[in-house]
Amino acid sequence: MPAQPSRNPPPYASGPGQRADARHNRARLLQAAREAYALNGTDVSSSAIARRAGVGAATLYRHFPTRGSLIAAAFSEQLSQCVAALDEALQDDDPWRGLRNVLTKVCMMQAQDRGFSAAFLSQFPDAPDVHRERARAEACLAQLVQRAKDTGQLRKDFDPSDVTLLLLANNGVVQESPATSMAASRRLLAYFLQSCLPTDGTPLPQPAPLRLDDLYKPPRRTG
Repeated sequence: MPAQPSRNPPPYASGPGQRADARHNRARLLQAAREAYALNGTDVSSSAIARRAGVGAATLYRHFPTRGSLIAAAFSEQLSQCVAALDEALQDDDPWRGLRNVLTKVCMMQAQDRGFSAAFLSQFPDAPDVHRERARAEACLAQLVQRAKDTGQLRKDFDPSDVTLLLLANNGVVQESPATSMAASRRLLAYFLQSCLPTDGTPLPQPAPLRLDDLYKPPRRTG
């Protein structure tokens, strides 16, 4: 489906023109989707989400014509929170504190919600707003990293792709138990932050060519 022009709302947007029952059904669908994705990731089928919300499949598709539009709408708030955290960090007088706060918030969101990484980082052809926000997030992150380097608070061989490396690792420690996920995520982040401090030791290997949209790509099949 081609991306809609920016002057038009995406197909999953609500508006004052919707009837009260339609708005209610949309809210129930989004709540059901968030709950299902948090438990099982974004592989949950649309039909299962419709059943969880207590509506028919036709109602779901009227609000969200594609699976991608439902996922994007369900996690739009988290995406906005990520971008807002980056904007706030750039306004912090202490670049290292700003970077540390952003990484802490995003890692915590990953640990709390199994569907967050997939939703934030998947490709949604019919959700151009998601791509714009993600591109802005990458630009803000690169700027924040450079500021921390310029003030001598971050090791010189740190690369913005190292943040993607952190999020890949953090996504891997998310477990069924929320308490275990949070504990593992906090410890992993603490190790990572300590390794980011300036050092006169052995330089790191060359950074991997990773971007945020590399975080949730299906594995390549061989043979």
